Amino acid sequence: MTSISPLRDFVADMTRLVRTESDENSLLAKGSSFLERLVTDDSWLPDAYAEPDPNSYRQNLLWCDPLEQFSVVSFVWGPGQTTPVHDHTVWGLIGMLRGSEVGENFSAAPDGTLIKTGDEVLTQGMVSAVSPSIGDIHKVSNALSDRPSISIHVYGANIGAVRRHVFDAETRTPKEFISGYSNEAVPNLFDRSAELRDATE
Repeated sequence: MTSISPLRDFVADMTRLVRTESDENSLLAKGSSFLERLVTDDSWLPDAYAEPDPNSYRQNLLWCDPLEQFSVVSFVWGPGQTTPVHDHTVWGLIGMLRGSEVGENFSAAPDGTLIKTGDEVLTQGMVSAVSPSIGDIHKVSNALSDRPSISIHVYGANIGAVRRHVFDAETRTPKEFISGYSNEAVPNLFDRSAELRDATE
């Protein structure tokens, strides 16, 4: 890891954006450009938030806005790991930091059944979006069978505390869940003492 300052800068940009932009399409477009800049360099993510778990993907909270208007999460996928089909109920951005992932996208028919609408493959540096207005239901998998993949997600809420849904693999019926987070501590974005000392030497 070099410096966590890219994440700090991203959090500042997103904080200004969610405070001033009420149009979702504009927010997603501007937020996508910020996230694309963040994921072009993968050296800023602390090792503790990049470690895979052999049993399940990890959802690590990196930052939550004090008013819970947005959160930033690192998803770490071990080889072959996947999510169930799920929704978010809020807007979200996904930026690929390392490796690659496959998203299987679905839409809900009027009778509640799910219809697969296509696949999306993200590779390093790519950004995608979800929201109830543009498509919010998907299943995500590590596209690589031999190494981890890491994506950085931004959501329009404290996503670990949002009531949302997973869908049964056979019947596609929804079941409410709250995801929580894999980590118990978030990275310290605001200890700038080392860089300030370096600047004065």
